[in-house]
Amino acid sequence: MERANKAREATAAIEAAAAASTEKVRKKRFNRSFKPSKRYRAALKRRGERTEAREVLEAIKLLKELKNVKFDESFELHVKLGVNPKKSDQQVRGTFVFPHGVGKSKRVIAFAEGPVAEAAKDAGAVEVGGADLAKKISDGWLDFDVVIAHPSMMRHVGRLGKILGPKKLMPNPKEGSVTPNVGQAVKEFQGGKMKFRVDDGSVVHIVFGKKSFDAEKLHENLVAFMKHLKSVKPTGAKGVFFQSAAIATTMSPGVSIDIGAYNA
Repeated sequence: MERANKAREATAAIEAAAAASTEKVRKKRFNRSFKPSKRYRAALKRRGERTEAREVLEAIKLLKELKNVKFDESFELHVKLGVNPKKSDQQVRGTFVFPHGVGKSKRVIAFAEGPVAEAAKDAGAVEVGGADLAKKISDGWLDFDVVIAHPSMMRHVGRLGKILGPKKLMPNPKEGSVTPNVGQAVKEFQGGKMKFRVDDGSVVHIVFGKKSFDAEKLHENLVAFMKHLKSVKPTGAKGVFFQSAAIATTMSPGVSIDIGAYNA
């Protein structure tokens, strides 16, 4: 009974995370709080009150069958992990390149100078600089998705911690965004390299494709990421690593998925 209750609690937490993600996007796109639309209520009805987790491909197909909105929604994965993020030996973070990409390019800027700066420009960075770029950001410019920095330029980036930190844009060596090979990093992140990090609720959130993708490609992307996530399990994490998971599209309710096989 206790085990079943814990499973239900974990599932509820994951579905709440998916709902929170929908709310965040709703506010960003439409500048208003989330109120269940006719489409959303229909999606809930189609999903049903089923509490047990669905097989991954089945869940993906269910979400793809929901009525489309006016943009190509992202597919999101929310995974509850058996870690305590407050402990330094149980942190989970890193980057991952999905085998089929995620269907969107990112605006990447780079802190670099000399030949390294030229390499970053050639790789497609939208802005490259040092103190000048730091000032531009301090003055309010934030039209970018990823920040790459050469180690020698962290003296400029460090001053932007209060601006970049809360937006999760601060470059970090563990994520490959502080590196001597700035040009290569720019290419990778522009090509769909995704950052992930466990949040305070022990949940990892990541986009793994678009609704326009074939169901099989979405499935392969998700499976590849789950295998990678298992490979970076912290040594300090004990017990069951994958507690529960749900997937959702940008504007849909969450659907719980069966991830038991990944704990084997």
